[in-house]
Amino acid sequence: MTKPKVFITRRLPDEVVNPYREHLDIEMWPREEEPVGRQVFIERAQSSHGLMTMLTEDVDEQILSQSNNLSIVANMAVGYDNVDVKTAERLNIAVTNTPDVLTETTADLTFGLLMATARKMIEASQYIKDNKWENWSPLMLAGTDIHGKTIGIVGMGRIGEAVAKRAKGFGMNVLYYNRSRKPEAEETFGASYTDFEVLLEQADYVVCLTPLTDETKHMFNKDAFHRMKKDAFFINASRGATVDEEALYEAIIKKKIAGAGLDVFEQEPISSEHPLLSCPEVVCLPHIGSSTKETRYKMMRLSLDNLVHHFQGKPLITPVTSSTDNS
Repeated sequence: MTKPKVFITRRLPDEVVNPYREHLDIEMWPREEEPVGRQVFIERAQSSHGLMTMLTEDVDEQILSQSNNLSIVANMAVGYDNVDVKTAERLNIAVTNTPDVLTETTADLTFGLLMATARKMIEASQYIKDNKWENWSPLMLAGTDIHGKTIGIVGMGRIGEAVAKRAKGFGMNVLYYNRSRKPEAEETFGASYTDFEVLLEQADYVVCLTPLTDETKHMFNKDAFHRMKKDAFFINASRGATVDEEALYEAIIKKKIAGAGLDVFEQEPISSEHPLLSCPEVVCLPHIGSSTKETRYKMMRLSLDNLVHHFQGKPLITPVTSSTDNS
């Protein structure tokens, strides 16, 4: 029996992929760090029965409508704003993602980013590397406390709840804003549901973990940053386009807020000339929220398992529809 043809848009480790070759005819883009070119992606999609994609691929209507053999897109991420899910549904093309397996790892990074930003860890490390540490002074690189402060989580999905768990370990007061209330999170973490505007006004740390939708695009704009406390910090580990980066830069340089920690940007990768990189109050990371070897391997295997299940006629493990909670 002929195996279904699957194209994977990045080079993955053979130790992960090879066991699946028994069930799938797999072709991989030969580079790990360089994304597949658009034209090559179009050609491979048209000749494949299944795709395993990354967030860097725009799986849009053109790709989906021109690929007559395609029946599944397995997206190796929890988010799937890079996939036109509605068009996929219309064309009867299944879509899957990789939730749960990256929750704890991403929450670790998110809270670590908060800590690094508040305590000026990156700036302090560079201070030594630049040979500036000549003596000690009472307020040298003085940061801001985390314990006992208020964290405001925007987007109380799986990762939001995991961040709330870590915040409670630091004795923080937890506020959250979500499109629906989460009674279990309120009971488990003592989290308090509040309006978006109230959260902005009361939180010492505003953490964005909301999915990117038409409603959340640029929800952190000039007005949002002006509502925040002047000594508050903004942390984003969701999607870059939830933030108006010009408004954030203005808020930083005009001291409207104290600083920011960013793992994501509207256009990735960003240039070394990006204005936010010039601000010592901002910690920037290259979208590494789930980047541990253990978690990335789990994400790879979950995507491949979804592909095998699909072609064997078994229920998908993590199916995505237009109504799925993208968080």
